[in-house]
Amino acid sequence: MFKRSLIALTLMISPMLTAAHAADMAICYSCPEEWADWGSELRAVKKELGITVPFDAKNSGQALSQIVAEKNNPVADMANLGITFAIQAQKLGVTEAYKPAHFDDIPADLKDPDGHWFTVYSGAVGFFINKDALGDRPVPTSWKDLLKPEYRGLIGYYDPTSAFIGYIAGMAANVSLGGSLDNFDPGMNFYKELKKNEPIVVNQTSYARVLSGEIPILVDADFNALRGKYKDQANVEFVLPQEGSLPVPYVMALVKGAPHAEATKKVFDFLLSDQGQTIWAKAYLRPVRIDALPKDATDKLLPASEYARVKTLDFNKVAAAQKSFQDRYLADVR
Repeated sequence: MFKRSLIALTLMISPMLTAAHAADMAICYSCPEEWADWGSELRAVKKELGITVPFDAKNSGQALSQIVAEKNNPVADMANLGITFAIQAQKLGVTEAYKPAHFDDIPADLKDPDGHWFTVYSGAVGFFINKDALGDRPVPTSWKDLLKPEYRGLIGYYDPTSAFIGYIAGMAANVSLGGSLDNFDPGMNFYKELKKNEPIVVNQTSYARVLSGEIPILVDADFNALRGKYKDQANVEFVLPQEGSLPVPYVMALVKGAPHAEATKKVFDFLLSDQGQTIWAKAYLRPVRIDALPKDATDKLLPASEYARVKTLDFNKVAAAQKSFQDRYLADVR
């Protein structure tokens, strides 16, 4: 009798333990500790909400591919994606709509109106430069400067066929050098000329590789360079190219059939809260709710006059052009 009672009690408790575990866990794809200070953000989520979100080093392309592969049995609850990958994810039917607290504060062009994805922070494309590793060479100030022989072996860029920062950086070079969302010739010519300088092509966050001097010049987001300069006190600089650039919006998306959906929604609410947005502001990112930006961080961002060279494009059209751009890169450059 005692044994039967114990078994019955165990059967009752097991679902309760499973439910409790589900309540304090959420899985995010593409939330790397060293990118955009996700480390601080997710530690705050754990402290404030009691929800553990493990770090994950996938880039946007890798995250989307895995979410699609797991479509019938989802593992991830959410993903931090470059905006064009989120638009693709929605079209592929692997996202669910959710409007977190402060959703209405997000500009219309930086969210899906139904909440399938929404921007949480952004930056701008430019050059993350280790001045010590550059030696006596001048700091490059333009896309065309990167083609000079004196920078041979010193330049890195993210693979435009995989990482969002890689694609948006490639498109930034393209439109800044005279191309458009329908004309990739300037961008492809840039890549082909850059190939003569033996660039280092990367897929994952390469912050540490710049700080160590392994990659003296990385085409990257401004917030990584500013973090190196102000937080890690490295002799680094960010340059927004003279010809112009593009913004780098990163968004959150709820995975369709997310195993821990309710916990994930609480995380989303936190990411858009004043506290969550301030963490990113202090990491030199531009929070989507700009009113959350603390005054002591504004003087460390590039001045508005610099950001005036950052062009605005229709991100739905940028997303629609992505596969064609990537196919062209594979055919012409790789």
